[in-house]
Amino acid sequence: MKIALGVSGGIAAYKAAEVLRQLQDRGVQVQVVMTRAAQEFVRPLTFAALSGEKVITDMFGEGNSEPNVESAVEHIAVAQAIDALLVVPATADLLAKFANGVASDFLTTLFLATTAPVIVAPAMNVNMWEHEATRKNLETLRQRGVRIVEPGSGYLACGMVGSGRLAEPETIVEATLDTLGVSQDLKGETVLVTAGPTYEPIDPVRFLGNRSSGKMGYAIAEAAIRRGARVILVSGPTALTSPSVAEFVPVETAQQMREAVMERFPDSTVVIKSAAVSDYRVREISTQKIKREKAISLELEPNPDILAELGATKFEKHILIGFAAETENGLENARKKLAKKKVDAIVLNDVSKSSIGFNSDRNAVTIVTADETIDVPEASKSDIAGRVLDVAVRLRKKQPLVVAH
Repeated sequence: MKIALGVSGGIAAYKAAEVLRQLQDRGVQVQVVMTRAAQEFVRPLTFAALSGEKVITDMFGEGNSEPNVESAVEHIAVAQAIDALLVVPATADLLAKFANGVASDFLTTLFLATTAPVIVAPAMNVNMWEHEATRKNLETLRQRGVRIVEPGSGYLACGMVGSGRLAEPETIVEATLDTLGVSQDLKGETVLVTAGPTYEPIDPVRFLGNRSSGKMGYAIAEAAIRRGARVILVSGPTALTSPSVAEFVPVETAQQMREAVMERFPDSTVVIKSAAVSDYRVREISTQKIKREKAISLELEPNPDILAELGATKFEKHILIGFAAETENGLENARKKLAKKKVDAIVLNDVSKSSIGFNSDRNAVTIVTADETIDVPEASKSDIAGRVLDVAVRLRKKQPLVVAH
């Protein structure tokens, strides 16, 4: 999920940095767009450092750089890429431009070019806020579907007291997520997610592994953050950047993953085991690199079945969801796994389809519970993550919260 954060020229511009940080904490990618006046209050470098992305400050390129085709149409590219446009703070001048269709810089042009939802958080002097022209502009924007995050009252930077003070960052973030239809139905929950493969060493340079990229588990972690959960991500080796989880635990082997999960399991309420854990490990790991021979034999022994152990020890408060990677008889095997491992749901993943699943950004799954079978057609892993969490929430609501002991 990506939004454009517009920053206009008011003293409250510095608070946009906190809004950016809180959005990132909720798993939202942020592209900052600053007006020329905003740069008099906060330097673009501040937002670039926080967002990790280029800050757009000019309609036709940066500073004295020559205009080019890419910069000339960048506002269209950004308009098409974002899920929402949020402006913090929105000055009286900017509201007037938005209401009257003035496209004088990148931000105002972006406003006209995007079809995504628009949220504005006004901040200004009380007299400007209460002026008839401002009230008319606000009403025009409301009628066009723009969401207004009303300012609060209090001491203003000008020394006056009254309305016009920028809403609190938390309020702005919640309004943005609500506009995007991101439910806060996991607020107060601790969601434990496992992701990626495990590597079982053979010798100092070789290992047994699998094709898991970790993308599904990371998508679930990001989606859970957006829905208000405190998220713990236990991850095998991947090339992915961790989302802004409460705790990130990197592991390598199945045994390390087991230890990390079991330690954090009692304090979790929802556990989603999407990691592709190796079923076997080498019984005796060579301390030296095994030299190349015509043939070698490896003696393997089973790894711990983490999902089965969780199913056997879970409390009533827990919702436990596992994944099943199958190549044949998928539904039959998923139902057997559901019962045998005493879990609340199994997400069936047909890994025989080479175009989706492992290493892909898309997948198609079937979610199996004791009461229903839900076919989720091919979609992005982010969308599938949302469907998995929908099931977790429904299962959670059927069970009372019981404190672990």
